[in-house]
Amino acid sequence: MLVALCQQHSDLNEVDIQKIKRNAECLDSVAELMGADIFIDCCTRDPDVAVVVAQARPYSVKSLYAGSVVGKFAHRSKEPAVLRTLEIGMPTMDMSGVTQEDKSVRQSVSPIKNSSGVVIGALIAEKDVTETVRAEKKLSVLTQTTEQLIERRTFPSNGDNSLPYHVTDGIVTFSHSGVCTYANPVAEKIYRDLGYIERLQGLSFTNMTFHGVEFDNILAKKQITLNDLEVGNYIFHIKYTYVKNKHDNFTGVVMLINDVTDVKNKERELVLKTVAISEIHHRVKNNLQTIASLLKLQCRRVDDDSAKAAFNESISQVLSIAATHEILAEDCKDDVDILTMLRKIKINTVQHSLLASKGISINLKGDTFLCDSDTATSIALVVNEITQNCLKYAFTGRDSGTIDIEICKGAMYSNISIIDDGIGFDLNTDSSEKLGLLIVRRIVTEKLKGTLSTESSHRGTKVLFDFPLNKSGAEAI
Repeated sequence: MLVALCQQHSDLNEVDIQKIKRNAECLDSVAELMGADIFIDCCTRDPDVAVVVAQARPYSVKSLYAGSVVGKFAHRSKEPAVLRTLEIGMPTMDMSGVTQEDKSVRQSVSPIKNSSGVVIGALIAEKDVTETVRAEKKLSVLTQTTEQLIERRTFPSNGDNSLPYHVTDGIVTFSHSGVCTYANPVAEKIYRDLGYIERLQGLSFTNMTFHGVEFDNILAKKQITLNDLEVGNYIFHIKYTYVKNKHDNFTGVVMLINDVTDVKNKERELVLKTVAISEIHHRVKNNLQTIASLLKLQCRRVDDDSAKAAFNESISQVLSIAATHEILAEDCKDDVDILTMLRKIKINTVQHSLLASKGISINLKGDTFLCDSDTATSIALVVNEITQNCLKYAFTGRDSGTIDIEICKGAMYSNISIIDDGIGFDLNTDSSEKLGLLIVRRIVTEKLKGTLSTESSHRGTKVLFDFPLNKSGAEAI
C-alpha cells in the first residue's frame, strides 16, 4: 500500500520509494521506544498537502488513534509542522497540530532525505494535548480565574482586589447577605455605560441584577447561567456561582458578565448579508432568464438554421449560468451541489437544442459534492459547451444516440466525463475550433486549475476534465 500511495500522490522515483519503505519497516520499534504514535508522510503534488503512507502505534501506552489514517491527507492548516519540514528539510519540534481524527497533538517532525540530500518524506511523532486545547478554547481568561477561585473554595474579602485587572469579562462578588464587595474594571465600565453613577461596592444584589433572578434562588441552585440576555444595547452571557470558603461555609456569590454584544451584532449582520446575497443571486437569475427569453423571441424570427443554432447555443449558455445562481438563491449560501446544477443544465440543453426532437438521450450519473459559486459557474459553462458540441457533431447522419455525463469525486481532484457513442473524429486533424474546445480548455486550465483530455474513435468520443476540490467540497453530500 505504501508503494501504491507514493506512486499515486507523489513524484518520488522508485529508489526514493524504496528508501521510504525501508524506514517504514522500523516504525514499530520507534513507536514502542518513544511511547508515541509514529507516522511517515510524503509530499503530494499539492504543496499544502501531504499523504500518510505509514503508521505505527505503541504497545506499552494507549494510541491516540481509533483506526488507521494511512492513505489520508495532512493539510497545512492542521499540521503545519509536517509541511514545514517537508519544505525546508529541517526538524520541527513540539508544534501544535490537529490529527485526521480531530485530536489536538504536539508534533515533532524529522526529515527523511535521499542520497542526494533531497527531502522525500517526514518522520512524525505525536503527543496528545487534546484536553489542554479544549480547556483553552472553552474557557476565557475570566472563566479560568473564576473556576480556580471556586475549586479552592475561597472568596476575596472586602477590599481585596487580588483578581486580575486584565481579564476581558466582568467580575462582581457579593457577600453572603447579597451586598456587592468587589467589581473589576470591566464590570465597573459595563455598569457605568448602563447609567450607574455611584460606586458598585455596597450596592445590593437586587439593585445590580439585570433580570428577575432572586439571590435566594442562587443559594438554592448553586449555579445559574443566562445566555443572550439583552440589556439596553448590550447582550450578555451571565453566570452566577455559589461560593464556599475552605471550611465549607457559604461566603457569597460570584457574578460573571461576558459581553457578547459585538459577536451577536456581527452574527446579525451576517444573517442580513446572507439574505441580501441570496436576493442578489435571485435577481441575477431572473435577469439571465429574461435575456434568454429575449434571445428565444429573436430566434423565432430567424429562418437560417446556422443562425438558429447560434441563438440556441447562446440561450443554453445563459441558462447554464442562471442555473448556478438559482441554486445559490435557494440555498442562501455560496456552495453549489454539483449534481443538482448539472441536472438543471441537462434539462436546459435538451429543451433548447436543435436536435431535441431526435432520439438522443442524455444520462447524468456519479457522485455529488459542494463547490463554490465561481467553480460551479465554470463547470456549468464547460459541461454545457461540450454537450452542445456532442449534439451538433457526434450524431451526424443519425437520429439516435446517447450522451453520458459522469461525475467522479476524488480525494484531492474530482473529474467530470462527457461520453457519446457518436461517429467520433480524428484527434490529429485541426478540429479543436470545430468542436469548440478552445474556450473549454482555457476555462479548465485558467479558471478551474485543472486539465482536459480527449479520446475519440469510430465508437464515440470521451472528454474528461479534472479540477482540485475546494474546502467546501472536501466532504461528499
